[in-house]
Amino acid sequence: MLSPWDRWYSTSCCLCYHVRTGTIILGVWYMLINAVVLLILLTALSDPEQYHLTSAELANDLDVMDDANMCIASAISLLMILICGMATYGAYKLHAAWIIPFFCYQIFDFALNTLVAVSIVVYPNTIQDYLQQLPENFPYKEEIASLSNVCLVFIVLLFISCILGFKAYLIACVWNCYRYVSGRSTAEILLYVTTNDTTVSHLD
Repeated sequence: MLSPWDRWYSTSCCLCYHVRTGTIILGVWYMLINAVVLLILLTALSDPEQYHLTSAELANDLDVMDDANMCIASAISLLMILICGMATYGAYKLHAAWIIPFFCYQIFDFALNTLVAVSIVVYPNTIQDYLQQLPENFPYKEEIASLSNVCLVFIVLLFISCILGFKAYLIACVWNCYRYVSGRSTAEILLYVTTNDTTVSHLD
């Protein structure tokens, strides 16, 4: 009898890639995205007058991104680059422990998106409130705001469900990569121990 974990275990992912290759590609992709975000934030910190959005532009009492928030966002981006780099290195060098932080981040991100979906179901009026806070020049703002609340909730939930499904698939790929690397390391240890025992037996 196979356990539920074994039924979902596979060594291949999208486009018939190996889960190890898929995890490396995913880690590099996340690193590139966070590197671009970090570069934008650092550029904004170096020239705040050009990149800060004022309260007049956003109809808000406070600036959206002050120096403190941008420093925190930069630190998070740097941490994400480190975590993604660890996952890429772990998958490449077959070190299972290095993949765990990235897997935990994926679980945390999935949980946050799930909470967003639940909050939209519980408080559907938050979508209209969010639309009202958008700038006046936001594309198709009036057309979106004219839709009914039920239609807006359905569209947003459908969009979030697609994102959650994709994220769940990526989580499964990284988990399968972790299991593959762990199993490979265990097999190499057992082979090493068995070979040594056989050698000792022959010497005796």
